[in-house]
Amino acid sequence: MPKFNSVLVTGGAGYVGSLLVPQLLERGYKVTVYDIMYLGNDFLPKNNPNLKIVDGDIRDTAKLAEAFKGIEAVINLACISNDASFELDENLSTSINLDAFEPMVIAAKQAGVKRFIYASSSSVYGVSDAPDVTEEHPLVPLTLYNKYKGMCEPLLFKHQTKDFVCAVIRPATLCGYAPRQRLDLSVNILTNHAINNGKITVFGGSQKRPNLHVQDMCDVYQMMLSIEDEKIAGEIFNAGFQNLSIMEIAEVAKRIVQQEFPDKGDIPIVTTPTDDIRSYHVNSDKIQKKLGFKPRFTVEDAVRDLCKAFKAGKLPDSMQKTAYFNVRRLKEVKAA
Repeated sequence: MPKFNSVLVTGGAGYVGSLLVPQLLERGYKVTVYDIMYLGNDFLPKNNPNLKIVDGDIRDTAKLAEAFKGIEAVINLACISNDASFELDENLSTSINLDAFEPMVIAAKQAGVKRFIYASSSSVYGVSDAPDVTEEHPLVPLTLYNKYKGMCEPLLFKHQTKDFVCAVIRPATLCGYAPRQRLDLSVNILTNHAINNGKITVFGGSQKRPNLHVQDMCDVYQMMLSIEDEKIAGEIFNAGFQNLSIMEIAEVAKRIVQQEFPDKGDIPIVTTPTDDIRSYHVNSDKIQKKLGFKPRFTVEDAVRDLCKAFKAGKLPDSMQKTAYFNVRRLKEVKAA
């Protein structure tokens, strides 16, 4: 088993990073978080001597190259997510999600990094009628976000050698509670609305989406650090286990929120048309068969976790605070 001591997580102050980084530290890794800090980093365990925080932009390849010195493994989470290019300057998504990628990979390799794990997205499949979308399914991007995610995958593999092992994860839509919470993802949106709006609004409803609990996502990345080279080198893995329609997610949110907050009574589900037609049913057999990964959590668990967080007062001002909504936050800080 490879044992890496030092891990750098780009975008480590994001939704996944806020949960993953403390867990890596608990496992004994020395962790560097490299992040532009649009959302701050107060939720990171800054008093841990094995944590180094670098306030940096992945487009600054020289700064990144410096941060890669002495690093053995990279988990690349940094990106402009949520298809924000529609609402933000297209150049922002292009420069961060595409242009900065290959220079970052080259800098990591030159610095002696041994393993590079790239967070792509299962949204690269766009709309598919296939009953099971496996890793071989053609990529049919509908937005710049999923187009660039797909374009970066071969750019990574181009640089793979036996000493620089590269792998790609295509995660489903994540859900559940993390210290740096996002409330702009389908399960989390519907739960927030059920609790704080007294009704759930479903846009469309029939679109199928794969879902993955944020803790399972962290478990995947931790596994990718400890597994043998030959099992993951040059490989792409889907990670999305519960394929539910948006309406089915709404029904789960309604049922569990009504259990957890009985005083709210019957929470209505209202449907409204949408132009977001992304719909696909992701098959994640490969990561189970080849790597032995099985998820431990469900969409139901994610809704319950969020209910607990709301009850504990961990998510104040959840409809307005921009920190929960990536695109709103990027507009607020005038990201460029």
